[in-house]
Amino acid sequence: MAVLSLAMRSLWARKITAILTVVSIAAAVLLFVAVENLRQGARTSFERTISDTDVIVGARSSPINLVLYSVFQIGDPTNNVTWETYEEIKARRDVAWVVPITLGDSHRGFRVVGTTPDYFKHYKFADSQSLSFREGQVFTDLFDVVLGAQVARELDYELNSKITLAHGLGGTSFVNHDNLPFTVTGILSPTGTPVDRSVFVSLGAIEAIHMGWRSGTPTPMSRLNTPDQLREKKLTPENVTAMLVGATSRVRSLGLQRDLNTYEAEPLQAVIPGVALSQLWNVMSVVERALALVSGFVIAVGLIGILTSILTSLNERRREMAILRAMGARGQHIIGLLVSEAALLAFIGSALGLTILYGVLWVFRPLLEARFSISALRLWPGQFDIGVVIFVTVSAAVLGLIPALIALKRSLSDGLTIRV
Repeated sequence: MAVLSLAMRSLWARKITAILTVVSIAAAVLLFVAVENLRQGARTSFERTISDTDVIVGARSSPINLVLYSVFQIGDPTNNVTWETYEEIKARRDVAWVVPITLGDSHRGFRVVGTTPDYFKHYKFADSQSLSFREGQVFTDLFDVVLGAQVARELDYELNSKITLAHGLGGTSFVNHDNLPFTVTGILSPTGTPVDRSVFVSLGAIEAIHMGWRSGTPTPMSRLNTPDQLREKKLTPENVTAMLVGATSRVRSLGLQRDLNTYEAEPLQAVIPGVALSQLWNVMSVVERALALVSGFVIAVGLIGILTSILTSLNERRREMAILRAMGARGQHIIGLLVSEAALLAFIGSALGLTILYGVLWVFRPLLEARFSISALRLWPGQFDIGVVIFVTVSAAVLGLIPALIALKRSLSDGLTIRV
């Protein structure tokens, strides 16, 4: 305890240098733990994007591409699936439910998802959590629309707001369905998933706004359609973009996937969401490892900073070491003093870095959830964080042995008479 107390007094006597060293260690630990926390939080949120869906079905393409456009709304489908195929899949004995999805339109940069009311019943996320409405209800009229939480917040929409859809998936479109406005009837609660950035309408609404179109472009006759006229028509889709399928049991999902992948009527791609999500995350693992490597180098630089700080102070502390030896301090006391200084700097810096990190996470967690859909961040230090503090402290103590042994080798007379 005497050595530790002396180390604290010694650091206080050189407080400017000590503070700068502590700040560098705090920044290094903060960055390292923050990257790991964000990585784990992003991966957990990523894997919890969709739950309790056994198979996702779309036109033949890669499994990753299918998951990207059907779940994450990134990229475009290679083709569509016919309505007849949807009905055949729905009628299978090993299928409990099917939710069709149609993409192709947008609203001010947010994708429009055409689906059925069953989407809000069967789509689950996280640990089998169901979608819930913050306000309003599911669409019932042909021109009703349900908004994700982020869409409503960023565009400042509320119930009964009027919106128009645009053709295409980009943020800017030159073809707007402004003659057929929609009414907001529901706003979903935040989920931290792509659902928050979606605009939901019925499958019939997708057909209605494209009634009279030819080859993906409007005709003069299509501009004459009115909401009342379209409500009276029987609007059955010709095709859908993808389907979320629930099997009657998890055991049958593998057989269902195999049958759909070998479907003879048209080329289909059926993927199990969990497997496809793992494959997709593995694609991004290079970036993940690169971030961890950079953070590790930052920790190493911080530790080298401690070593440099103590080494550069040795010359001006030669008399101090000699006086301690003259007063009866043994070699182990000198070693203990310098090792304790290094360990204290590392421990205080690590603790400060963790304190700042989790304080910032507490404050900015809502922003991270809203902007980046990361909702699984740790808000308290865990075993990993404690391990980092121990590792940094022990590493600093080991590095502290270098200046300690150098100081120990200097003779008493060399310390009492400093050479210039």
